[in-house]
Amino acid sequence: MLPRSLDRTAAAAADLAACEALLADGSRTFFLASRMLPQRVRAPAAALYAFCRIADDEVDIHGGRLSALARLRERLDRAYAGRPLDTPLDRALAAVVSEFVLPRALPDALIEGLEWDAQRRRYEDLSDLHGYAARVAGSVGAMMAWLMGVRDPAVVACACDLGAAMQFSNIARDVGEDARAGRLYLPQRWLREAGIDGEAWLAAPAPSEALGWVTQRLLRVADHLYRRADAGIAHLPPTCRPGIYAARLMYAEIGAEVTRLGGDALTQRAVVAHWRKAALLLRALGLTLVPPATLPGPALAEAGFLVDAIGTAAFAMRRSAPPSSAWPGWNFAERLIRVIELFENLERRERSGYIVFPGDAALSETEGCR
Repeated sequence: MLPRSLDRTAAAAADLAACEALLADGSRTFFLASRMLPQRVRAPAAALYAFCRIADDEVDIHGGRLSALARLRERLDRAYAGRPLDTPLDRALAAVVSEFVLPRALPDALIEGLEWDAQRRRYEDLSDLHGYAARVAGSVGAMMAWLMGVRDPAVVACACDLGAAMQFSNIARDVGEDARAGRLYLPQRWLREAGIDGEAWLAAPAPSEALGWVTQRLLRVADHLYRRADAGIAHLPPTCRPGIYAARLMYAEIGAEVTRLGGDALTQRAVVAHWRKAALLLRALGLTLVPPATLPGPALAEAGFLVDAIGTAAFAMRRSAPPSSAWPGWNFAERLIRVIELFENLERRERSGYIVFPGDAALSETEGCR
């Protein structure tokens, strides 16, 4: 059953169908993994991810022109103002923004990362590349966490780690494709350490053992991030875990395929076989039963602004009147938290004679009745 906000009219359902069709054609790994998400998350995630997909394509198709970025920002402005462009994707995005009160800083970070693409930025070291990945992929992980009702900073940090890991898998797979488009994401310092002049190589891309070493070095960083993310996935709502585990496993397998090719992403393209994807989907179901592990700690410095954005937005929502959201999952979670807090307050009152409200100073019963 669709969330009520997207089930009011046949037109709204058609908008969602258009978003899912776009993903089925252009983002098959995400689309397959999303089939394992509960509908209350899958529907808004499809709308959100479709916008991310179109945003990325717009910058690529228009050669990274800044005019394409200006159009994307205008579309985002209109969605947040409740006046979306008359397209299925824009209408669905506006519904997600409205119903979930999606923090604007998150899609803004995505657009900023795409702007770096338009500028043909180079990344001197791993920290610089982490900053890029945080924007174009960590932001998506943070948005998915928000849709699932996750507000714990440590879990959100893991979602950002997962997004960055997936981005690094993609970078490793697409070294050749990116080079032919004039893009190079591998850290310049790493290339120099391997004896490669980045700009000279970009002028005449060619596979080499040294380049394979750099690519596999990036994949080892991705594997580290995947392991950090695993702890966070185990803290997601149980019905959301299979889909996110599936995405994690399938993207990691892309990197594993690149490694099997010796890091050669120029003459061959790493492809995960259908039978392997099916096996990974089954494994994702099994991982759902793994008990939560200790969270890895604070966010990577380059992704901290995304975690802060969610914390700020969550605090603002707690201090304001609860929204009239009809999206199952988010509203239910908020109500459940309020009920738990109510019982905790009643218990404190019985023990101490004080009424304690979350975030407020204690008031004695006498003072509270004045």
